[in-house]
Amino acid sequence: MSYSHLSIIERGQLETLNELGWTTREIGLKLKRHHSTIARELQRGQSNDHYEAEVAHEAYEQRRASCVPTGKFTPELAEEVQEKLKLTWSPEQIAEKRRIEDQTFVCFKTIYRWLYDGKLTVSETQVLRHRGKRRKPMETRGRFLVGKSIRQRPKEVRNRTTFGHWELDTVVSSRGRSKACAATFVERKTRFYTAIKMPDRTAYSMEIAFGVAASQHPQGSFQTATTDRGKEFACYMALENIHDIRVYFADPYSSWQRGSNENANGLLREFFPKGHDFATVTDEELAEAVRLINHRPRKCLNWKSAYEAFMDELSHLA
Repeated sequence: MSYSHLSIIERGQLETLNELGWTTREIGLKLKRHHSTIARELQRGQSNDHYEAEVAHEAYEQRRASCVPTGKFTPELAEEVQEKLKLTWSPEQIAEKRRIEDQTFVCFKTIYRWLYDGKLTVSETQVLRHRGKRRKPMETRGRFLVGKSIRQRPKEVRNRTTFGHWELDTVVSSRGRSKACAATFVERKTRFYTAIKMPDRTAYSMEIAFGVAASQHPQGSFQTATTDRGKEFACYMALENIHDIRVYFADPYSSWQRGSNENANGLLREFFPKGHDFATVTDEELAEAVRLINHRPRKCLNWKSAYEAFMDELSHLA
C-alpha cells in the first residue's frame, strides 16, 4: 500500500482509542498504520496533556502549508533569463553557463517550466528551437560521383582530435523565389560557424565563397573539407589546388556524416526560416546571426562558445 497522511477521520479514531487506553501497537493494528506513526502523531498532537484530533489536524495543515518550497524565481533572475533567451540561447545553455560562473543556478528544466507557466514574458514559440517533428530530407538535386569518399578520410578528422577540418553545405531560399543562398562552413573540432552569401548554387559561386571564407582566417585554418555530392561542389579540384586542402564526399543520403554542419544550419534557420528569400538578407544581418550562434555556450565544448574554442586553436597556429 502506498503511503498517505493521516486523515481527520483516522485522527478522530486515534483520539477515541487513546482515551480508551489502547497501546500504540494496538491502535496501529486497528488503523493499519505502523506503531511509530501512531506514537509520533500522539506526541505531536498533545494539547492540555491529552491528544485532540481537531487541534492535531489543524497543526498538520499548517505544517503542510509552510513546507511548500518558495522556489528561486525572482524578477531579477527572470529578466536575466529572458535576455539570454532573446539572444537565442537555449534553457540548458543559460543554466549551465550560470552554474560554471557561480551565479544563481536553476535547472534548465525549471526554466522550461517558467516558460510554460507564463512566468517569462517571452513566448516559448519564439525561443525554443524545435517546433515539430523532423522529417528526413530527400536528395533531389544534381550529383556527381567522383572525388575522394569520406571513407578515405583520416581517423583524426572523424574523431575531432585535430583542428582545421571543415564541413560544407548550402542553405537555400524557397523554390520559386530566387536562386540566392548561403554557403555554410563548420570547423569540426570547435564547431565554429561561417556563412557566406551566394547569388546562386553553382560551382563557380561556391569557389568564390570558399575563397572569401578562407581569407578570413590565418593560413593553416583549412586542412580538409567534407561535403555532400551537390553539384555546387563540382569545383572540388580547384579548391584542392588553390587552397591546398583535401575534399571528401559523404555517402548519398547520409547527412549524419556531416552532423555538425546540419545542426549549425538548423541554428541558422532560426533566423531565416525555410521559405525566407536570401536575396533580401543583407551581409550585416547574416553576420549578426552567425555572431550570435558562435557566441552561445556549447555543451559539447564544456560550455565554452565556439568563438572561444576557435580562438584558442588559432593561438596555437601562431
